[in-house]
Amino acid sequence: MPKLIVVTREGVETELDAGEGISVMEAIRDAGFDELLALCGGCCSCATCHVLVDPAGFAMLPPMSEDENDLLDSSEHRGPTSRLSCQIQINAALDGLKVQIAPED
Repeated sequence: MPKLIVVTREGVETELDAGEGISVMEAIRDAGFDELLALCGGCCSCATCHVLVDPAGFAMLPPMSEDENDLLDSSEHRGPTSRLSCQIQINAALDGLKVQIAPED
């Protein structure tokens, strides 16, 4: 089972077992991290699941869609490795991916 490393806004790092085929957002939510709001439930319509992906893993991700890019443009905390966690599907190639929950807008 792939591992996902989640860093909270306060800098606390936790390693999770993440099932293949679910999104990073679902793995974080299911682990009980309530600071990741994910208000739209993963429909790519709200940007409340914004994460900052560790640069070492960013290149392994599929390109973002135009919708995801537009939603991230609305965040004052967007960075070069920003992604919506609902748009990243867990698979074996992403084992060890590290993400930090972005500050709330």
